[in-house]
Amino acid sequence: MSSPVLISRRKFLHAAAVGSASLCFRPKGSARWLSETPGPSVVLDEFGYGDVSLDSPLHEDQLRQTHSVLMGLDDDALMKPFRAMIGQPSPGEDLGGWYRYDPNFDWHTFDSGFAPTSTFGQWVSALSRAYAITGSQAAREKVLRLNRLYAQVIDDRFYGDKNRFPAYAYDKIVCGLIDAHKYAGDPLAWEILGKATDAVLPHLPPKAVEHGTNWRPGKDESFNWDESYTMPENLLLAYHRGAGERYRTLAIQYLNEPFYDRLADGQNDLAGRHAYSHINCLCSAMQAYLALGNEKYLRAARNGFDMMAAQSFATGGWGPDELLRKTDSPDIFESLKNTHNSFETPCGAYAHFKLTRYLLRVTLDPRYGDSMERMMYNTILGALPLQQDGRTFYYSDYNLQGKKVYSNHRWPCCSGTMPQVTADYRINTYFRDERGVYVNLYIPSTVRWNQGGTQVELTQRSEYPYDSQIQFELKTSKPVSFALKLRIPAWAQGGSLATNGKRAPASSGTFANIEREWRNGERVELELPMRPRLEPIDAQHPDVVALIEGPLVLFAEQAAGLTRAQLLNPRKIAPGVWQVSLGGGRPMKMVPWTALAEDQPYTTYLRVT
Repeated sequence: MSSPVLISRRKFLHAAAVGSASLCFRPKGSARWLSETPGPSVVLDEFGYGDVSLDSPLHEDQLRQTHSVLMGLDDDALMKPFRAMIGQPSPGEDLGGWYRYDPNFDWHTFDSGFAPTSTFGQWVSALSRAYAITGSQAAREKVLRLNRLYAQVIDDRFYGDKNRFPAYAYDKIVCGLIDAHKYAGDPLAWEILGKATDAVLPHLPPKAVEHGTNWRPGKDESFNWDESYTMPENLLLAYHRGAGERYRTLAIQYLNEPFYDRLADGQNDLAGRHAYSHINCLCSAMQAYLALGNEKYLRAARNGFDMMAAQSFATGGWGPDELLRKTDSPDIFESLKNTHNSFETPCGAYAHFKLTRYLLRVTLDPRYGDSMERMMYNTILGALPLQQDGRTFYYSDYNLQGKKVYSNHRWPCCSGTMPQVTADYRINTYFRDERGVYVNLYIPSTVRWNQGGTQVELTQRSEYPYDSQIQFELKTSKPVSFALKLRIPAWAQGGSLATNGKRAPASSGTFANIEREWRNGERVELELPMRPRLEPIDAQHPDVVALIEGPLVLFAEQAAGLTRAQLLNPRKIAPGVWQVSLGGGRPMKMVPWTALAEDQPYTTYLRVT
């Protein structure tokens, strides 16, 4: 066994000095993927986390609440399982749950000790993104401190016989370090990443191994659940961001080629596969397309998305019991009766947002924005808050008798992705190219950028998604020409927009384009008509439907004898509250996902006559 890898005190002090000199470091401007590497061009650029400010309590409260939980976690508690697994003294509180290390863990329980340290890298990533948003020096200092503490426990024993998930744990470490480098300016991130990579390589399979494949003889079944096939996404991001050619080479080694080959050829290769990790695998395909220029990977990601969408619930969620299904399979309908574990919400939303963001930026197809919007409003935005004791909202429940509940397990995987999702609302809302800005999501917010040397600020205000009207106001230091492009959802038939009072139609399923010279104080108004519609669970069960108005699925108590006509005539009785009249004048209240309280009974789907 190798001895623990330590960063010298001299290097630590040098890093501290660099950190002190760059306390005002805060990345600005759009973020390109391929600024230093050849390959296909990305049509749209991301804005930086600090370029967008949100004015939506629902979105901002999630960010503040999850960030507060992470900032409150004790450093020694976070390092405890790392230290224990390599035989170092491990003082501090035991966080418990999946995060803890228990040498006597019984894998049949899936409980405390299941995946020690696995969320550490995701929390470092989320703290780094939060710093890019807020400029909080306390957040940056915690990122730097945690990375240096982690450097002291890098040891190949950590990834050895005691670790069920060496690839999974390493992948999250890569994510944390590349985000710490990019968003928090950690000068030692690449050095730490190199040493972590040296430590894990002896314990990885020689190539991507599918979930459930026995590649560690003599180990119990849980050691077969590692996810080496998800690693290329973050490895290629490390390469793009300057970590070195080593990570491009390693990413190519772990591309899940048979999976991509079949998807690229149009074969549905999703059925029976672990849901979240294989949608993440599609994100790796997008990064492989960008790095290698092979259209196969783009086809695989697009076809995989279409196959996922064809088996999704009305909310956008997918993968009941964490398993993907065949298109047109009866399993999705049957899950309404036989499981409450319908969609792995924070993890699934994180993968879904990444995939749709990649595809939108490359293809400019607004349907990926439609999908992202549906996922946001009907799943993650209504998740129960992450708690300081590790209680986590894990599954959305689409059972005919559903409830919002916390997971039975503390600090599960969704406690890692939830803080990342809450930061990413910003980078999902707006995009840009050389000609102007694209508005993808309708959230009260402001985006700031430089257009040809002119500072521009675009603010959107609305009560959307409860109201169909959205207003935009421009502030600019001088007249400037650019294109303003607004996503018109496919459901928004008869939409329109007005510039300085002059109204024109806006075709659904497109980006409406307004290209002109803009002056300070000019306004744009967008109208997106919201008409109720019914979406059946599948073609074989047209009488089991969800009610949708605009981007919102409306949830209700179970009701018998409901007709289509009754359900298609909801009346809004208060902001975010609808009422349907049943037979005999009986009222049935319906609300969006974000309004459902913990343990409140509801159903997503209703039977209609």
